[in-house]
Amino acid sequence: MTEAYRELVNTFGRGWERGAVDEITSVFAPEAVFLENPFSSQRVGLDQIRDYWKDVPANQADTTFKAGEMYVAGPWFATEFRCTYRRRRTGEWVDARGAIFCETKDGKIREMRMYWQRNP
Repeated sequence: MTEAYRELVNTFGRGWERGAVDEITSVFAPEAVFLENPFSSQRVGLDQIRDYWKDVPANQADTTFKAGEMYVAGPWFATEFRCTYRRRRTGEWVDARGAIFCETKDGKIREMRMYWQRNP
């Protein structure tokens, strides 16, 4: 299972790097729940998840995404991540680091919770 979960995270990360919203959403189940951070509203379903990510290509450039070691327990997995990008409007570099916690079903992510901090 670890390799299947690693591929889900790698696909998600490649989509983020490319600003490819369809690639990002391809890892989610149709009824998936996405929570950007503990204080954000849940995004439920592919349309709402796509809506969250739709502005990434317009706002982020030169993005890199790297995930860490996978921690797996049945249909759940977690990993740390680091994502760096340049803000298109200001040219400022951002370094975001955090963790992703996922529940899967039938080879797709059913729930993703992200906890992260960015600098600056």
